[in-house]
Amino acid sequence: MSVLDIVFYVIGGLGLFLFGMQTMSDALKRVASDRLRRLLHMLTDNIVVGVLVGAAVTGVIQASGATTVMVVGFVNAGLMTLKQAIGVIMGANIGTTVTAWLVSGLGVLNITSYALPAIGLGFVVSVAAKRQWKHWGRVLLGFGLLFFGLMLLKDAFSPLGKSEQARHIVALMTSNPLYGVIIGTVMTILIQSSSATIAIAQLLAFQGVLSFSQALPFVFGDNIGTTITANVAAIGTSVNARRAARAHLMFNVIGVVLLLPLVWIRVTPGGMSIYGWFIDKIVPGAADSPSAVMAHIAAGHTAFNVINTLIWLPAAGWLAALVTWLVPGEAEVVQVEPQYLEEHLLNNPPIALEQARREVVRMVELAGSAVHDASEAFFNDDPKALKAVQQKEEAIDNLQNKITQYLIQVSRQQLGPAESNELPALLHSVNDIERIGDHAVNLMEAAERKIEAKLPFSQAAIIELSMMRTEVEAMFDKVVRALRSSDLDAAKAAFENEARLNAMQMQFRESHLRRLSAGDCRFESGLTFVDCICYYEKIGDHLINVAQAVLGDFQWGEKYRAASFAAAHADPSAAPPQPPA
Repeated sequence: MSVLDIVFYVIGGLGLFLFGMQTMSDALKRVASDRLRRLLHMLTDNIVVGVLVGAAVTGVIQASGATTVMVVGFVNAGLMTLKQAIGVIMGANIGTTVTAWLVSGLGVLNITSYALPAIGLGFVVSVAAKRQWKHWGRVLLGFGLLFFGLMLLKDAFSPLGKSEQARHIVALMTSNPLYGVIIGTVMTILIQSSSATIAIAQLLAFQGVLSFSQALPFVFGDNIGTTITANVAAIGTSVNARRAARAHLMFNVIGVVLLLPLVWIRVTPGGMSIYGWFIDKIVPGAADSPSAVMAHIAAGHTAFNVINTLIWLPAAGWLAALVTWLVPGEAEVVQVEPQYLEEHLLNNPPIALEQARREVVRMVELAGSAVHDASEAFFNDDPKALKAVQQKEEAIDNLQNKITQYLIQVSRQQLGPAESNELPALLHSVNDIERIGDHAVNLMEAAERKIEAKLPFSQAAIIELSMMRTEVEAMFDKVVRALRSSDLDAAKAAFENEARLNAMQMQFRESHLRRLSAGDCRFESGLTFVDCICYYEKIGDHLINVAQAVLGDFQWGEKYRAASFAAAHADPSAAPPQPPA
């Protein structure tokens, strides 16, 4: 095999390995993501349990990055403390070593023999099977691609095992354990996959190019390199996201500093290190035999993360304090869980409904904040403002579910006339606010299109959208005031905002068509403009439903809205009809 052939085999094999890992991981997340999220949420009160859950979740989905993302989301949502998150991150480090054990089966079970059948069968299942089985088909397809890539890598490294020059170069590069750590770190940063880096080390050792002792520092460096991606991705994100990423980095860097001396110090001069000797004692077979060396490297990878976790478990609070000091600032926390719904108040419906009303107020304020963030991103071309919108929408969805369940429990109690009228009004309001959250996400997606495609907007279009945004935000203020204190005047005043929004939507559609005809507007920008005025108008519709609920007369509200629409359609500049006293 020529040098060019080796290069092509390495590039292709590595690409197939990474693609297989991504395919398998994505499919596993689709199969189990919701359950794993619930598991993470429920079982992380205790840091030791958090470590076990983090290891189990990452072992299943084979993506420590996905686990870390979920953890950061929980921290931002106030569902998990930074200390608890650190426990799950420790466990994720352990769980990600499962891939190395799968690769070690290459030298014992010849798993690559089944790679091609797995690819074929996985493709057929992913295309022809029912929905749930399609994901399992992609899992099998990814598994087959992963091991087919390994087979190509093994073939590429085979000539290197017979080359004295290659072994000599590797020996020079790893003559000092610190060099091995640096090489492992740099390779993982370049490849962006710790599993791929460890697999390369295992295959080189299998072919005799790399000894077990030389591979251990390489493994240590891999654990540092795998944290870089998260830290780069955390640039410009929330304070808690950056703290979680720094915790991952410090956990592994300090772990390497503590354990590297065990790789440096030899049991005998020129012989195996203390760390290598320990691994050799717990893994069957000779450390440098082709049949066992891959398992030894996998064990070295797992042992590093297990020992490092045992070191840090008692000091998790100290690590949390360290990263808080490294990343100063006030963390913005979106409280996903209800703050006011108390089960022990269910036997007192008037007080229970008052608590539910307070939660609905918090929910509409959260929806207003999401709309504000999406609007800020749109008008200022600021992608940072988008980061919290999706999270707030998820919080709104969760509140809708929890408030609805609470109100259903209240409805089973003995209710008076006032409570009987208020309860369905709150239920309707909750559903409307959830739809506002959906439209906030629609605005977020419009902002993403504008930013990513650099869509130009005329000054007139920006002014028109700003007018609708101002009207919506003023309407939010009135509806919140109406809900919080049953302010009927504020609820009635919101109808004026909705009438103006209806008039604006029709008027601005016409002005947009004139700009389009005159060539003053690009077609793609025009589509986004029309989408945005629709989203703002629909947000107004749902806000007015909440105002109707406060007024306590849905029928009257519908008649009034019809009158408002008719008046606006006849003359957009006319003042909206006044609601009855």
